[in-house]
Amino acid sequence: MAKGNFRGGLGMGGGMNMNMMRQAQKMQQDMVKMQEELEKAEYSATAGGGVVTAVVTGKRELVSLAIEPDAVDPDDVEMLQDLIIAAVNEAMRKAEASASEGMAKLTGGLNLGGLEL
Repeated sequence: MAKGNFRGGLGMGGGMNMNMMRQAQKMQQDMVKMQEELEKAEYSATAGGGVVTAVVTGKRELVSLAIEPDAVDPDDVEMLQDLIIAAVNEAMRKAEASASEGMAKLTGGLNLGGLEL
């Protein structure tokens, strides 16, 4: 059996591993905090020049939908449906973009063993 500096697998790099563990724990705490903030945030989008407004949360839940009376044409319900879909989808995209930006800022493009965060 070989003798050497093998001490529980840590050897010379033990301090570095503890530092990395602390950084990982801090990042995890920051991620949880950011997730909570993002879930509480609201994102708004309009369609049809502002006749339809949708508001979603960071949890991707529709919480408000406002429709101007001029947008309601009984002979063209499909147009109103399209405007609603467009406003909701844009609000969802804003929520997703905000979450992605927040994660990118937090991780700084961190790469762990080929897994880019």
